[in-house]
Amino acid sequence: MQPESPTRLLVLASGNPDKLSEVRSILADRPVRIVPVTDLVPDWICEETGASIEENAVIKARAASAAAGLPAVADDTGLFVAALGGGPGVYSARYAGRDAGYEDNVRKLLRVLRWEEGDSRRAVFRTAAAYSDSSGLTLTASGEVAGTILTEPRGTGGFGYDPVFFAEALGCTYAECPAGSKNRASHRARAFEALMGLIIPAWKAASELQG
Repeated sequence: MQPESPTRLLVLASGNPDKLSEVRSILADRPVRIVPVTDLVPDWICEETGASIEENAVIKARAASAAAGLPAVADDTGLFVAALGGGPGVYSARYAGRDAGYEDNVRKLLRVLRWEEGDSRRAVFRTAAAYSDSSGLTLTASGEVAGTILTEPRGTGGFGYDPVFFAEALGCTYAECPAGSKNRASHRARAFEALMGLIIPAWKAASELQG
């Protein structure tokens, strides 16, 4: 019988309570305990200066690991809409402005797409997830889900663009889906599951070298 893997502390490079709750749910059956970086470094901030969501995820993971002195994970997510040529993409979180909230971004998206129909409203939610630790190890993975942008919000759950993103794999908007269903099949879930598939073997390999 294989011994159980010890629970490891992982710092999440975010102070967003919605993201923290979702990542904890996604990784609930993994041997990790997720702590937001802002619990350890209250004034932590990180400028997302990357040209892609992958670059931003790595920037945040490395910054959080360095600040907390612990292994860290991060993600960056973009909504890529056909009618917008793949936009808002890396700018999704600040689509309506640097200080925009969830509802501001959704309102702008619906306004910009108001005359669009059919395939023009096709979209992909994509997450890039990254891991970094003090050894210099950096790992990355991604996940995506295809869907359609509706003409009006539906559902009260989730956050961000969830009320207007109809996920084909689930048959509902992210905001209508039970949290458990979303957290098993979302773009973020796919990215973090893939990332953990890289992290755990790396930990085991490091333990064997030390042993």
